Amino acid sequence: MGKNNNTEGRLRYNILTTIVYIIGIILIIQLFNLQIIHGAEYREESNSRLTRESVLKAARGSIKDRTGVELVTTDTKYSVEIYSTKVDDSTLNNSIKKFIEILENNEDEFIDNLPIEIDPFKFTQETEEEQKNWKKNNDIDENFSAEDAFNALKQKYEITEEDNALARKIMVVRYEITRNGYSSTKSVKIANNISDTSAVQIREQNAKLSGMNVTTEPTVSYTSGSLASHVLGYVGAISESEYETRKDTYRNDDVIGKDGIQYVLEDYLKGTDGVKQVDMTVDGAITSEYISKEAVAGSDVILTLDANLQKVAEEALKQNIEDIANGKYGDKHDAKAGAVVVMDINSGEVLAMASYPDYNPEKFSEEYSEDNTGRYTNRAISSAYPPGSTFKMAVATAALDTGEITTKTRINDTGVYPYSYHPVCWYYRNYRSGHGYLNVTQALKYSCNYFFYEMGYRLGIDKIAEYASKYGLGKRTGIELTGEASGTLASTAYAESINYTWYLADTLAASIGQSYNEFTPIQMARYISMIANGGKNVDVTLIKSIINSDGSEVSKEDVENYIDNKLGTKNEVEEDLNISEENLQAIRQGMKGVTSEAGGTAYSYFTDLDMVIAGKTGSAQTQDEDIVHGWFAGFAPYENPEIAVVVLIEGAGSGGYTAYTAKQIIEEYFGMNSEEITEDKTAESSLESVR
Repeated sequence: MGKNNNTEGRLRYNILTTIVYIIGIILIIQLFNLQIIHGAEYREESNSRLTRESVLKAARGSIKDRTGVELVTTDTKYSVEIYSTKVDDSTLNNSIKKFIEILENNEDEFIDNLPIEIDPFKFTQETEEEQKNWKKNNDIDENFSAEDAFNALKQKYEITEEDNALARKIMVVRYEITRNGYSSTKSVKIANNISDTSAVQIREQNAKLSGMNVTTEPTVSYTSGSLASHVLGYVGAISESEYETRKDTYRNDDVIGKDGIQYVLEDYLKGTDGVKQVDMTVDGAITSEYISKEAVAGSDVILTLDANLQKVAEEALKQNIEDIANGKYGDKHDAKAGAVVVMDINSGEVLAMASYPDYNPEKFSEEYSEDNTGRYTNRAISSAYPPGSTFKMAVATAALDTGEITTKTRINDTGVYPYSYHPVCWYYRNYRSGHGYLNVTQALKYSCNYFFYEMGYRLGIDKIAEYASKYGLGKRTGIELTGEASGTLASTAYAESINYTWYLADTLAASIGQSYNEFTPIQMARYISMIANGGKNVDVTLIKSIINSDGSEVSKEDVENYIDNKLGTKNEVEEDLNISEENLQAIRQGMKGVTSEAGGTAYSYFTDLDMVIAGKTGSAQTQDEDIVHGWFAGFAPYENPEIAVVVLIEGAGSGGYTAYTAKQIIEEYFGMNSEEITEDKTAESSLESVR
């Protein structure tokens, strides 16, 4: 039994040994075949082929309105990149010359960052210090003129073209390569957004274009031109300072959000780039391509805006401004700019935000930075204006809640206020008499200045400021955009901060929305919302949700923390107003009278509106006595209100004239689609100068 086991063991050992020998012989034969028989062939193939990594750009996330309409999306465009190859300068320059010829024949452009112009020769840098630094970084004598520097680069790049225009074009591409530092594995982009025709021709002639590769690249596209431009913002090439702090996630040829939502939510919108492998011969001809890491698209941002309402708001505001300037309502006024905010009174969601003039984010260019029209200023959040008579609801709130008056208290407007500098009511200025006895509701309806002078006298400026502050006036809303202004709330504390002695005259002026009071339209929309919703604080917002590329939703808490870290601002109103419903109702009834009852300061503008709304006009005087800003601030409908609408037009001459825009917005929101209103041409701006 033991003998048989030994025999079987030796047999297994011999079989295994034989197998090992056979495998070893096969490997030796294969190595001999690779190294000796075909070695030269494979070495030649290896030396003539290189594998490069190319960036596979991620698509930026879309920006959509509350209904899913895409406001910003991503289109696929063609770009050209170049790798370093084992060709000499002459061959490289000829390749670039051919590349330029293809682009110019198809009216495409290549990237041009060379700071030297010819005919005449000059540097494009604005300061001598910039020129000096550029020369130093490019090993050019600091005393060289633009022409000397041009010739030095021409010699450096071994450009032999005698035609300086053509030589410069070749130099531009060579400079871009030098500036960004390419290698056999790192490419440099030399053209953006080229046409399909150029892309096809470059691919067809690849063997003659050393190291050049056509890539598909996502490009930001705005579907509706200038619609919501101040909210959406724009993207641009990443700057050197931006790149220095983002080298781990950005390339120096990336685009990045510069303003608006594009800037604020950049980290969500960007996405994560992938990797594409490119096989290329040593002389630059591409042999194959494949993706080794897929790109991950950026997250989609859903805004609270309604695209249709936004469009109506923008168009109505523009038309309103043009009509005022052309004298449609009577006298011509130098109206050129304005803003609109439409807000959900309960949620604080901004349904429309317009600022005029606007711009097209897709066509934004640095050359427009000297534009003096202020088209890049978002007047809805960044510009503060005296509120005029729209401030009277805040004064009424203070008077009622402190018990200085009740809803039944009546003040006799005799026309000329007896204290301080004896200011007169607008009604006296035009009719040489006062309004007579008015309660607070009537005083709001008729916008009686005398009544509110008396409220200012009784309350004092700091009590008025206390209640105005509770409404958020003079405080930032924390909206998710850069550049929000705080505005100014008139008070003794503010006067002290500017070393000014406060007088009763200042209190009287402040009580009708003048003096140092200056608020933004977005603050005014929050203020009106709180009046309409019973005094509840609203958390103003433009962002409804953020959806990741995998379909998951970013939590509200994460978004809020991100915004806080990005902007460092929060809603500066945290508590409810806590005023009795009876008192608020008296104020709302006064606003209802403004738009819905004969004698109201905006009644003539809303007579054919098939809905009862509440509002207040304001004609705010400025330091220039010839310029009066116009406000309309209101909510709709009067019963069970849903939206607050605030319109501001610079230099309107009368607050009533801004009612056209508000009416168009209300009709659109509630689906009325009624005929355009018949304007009251009998109104005089002088009547509204302090109404």
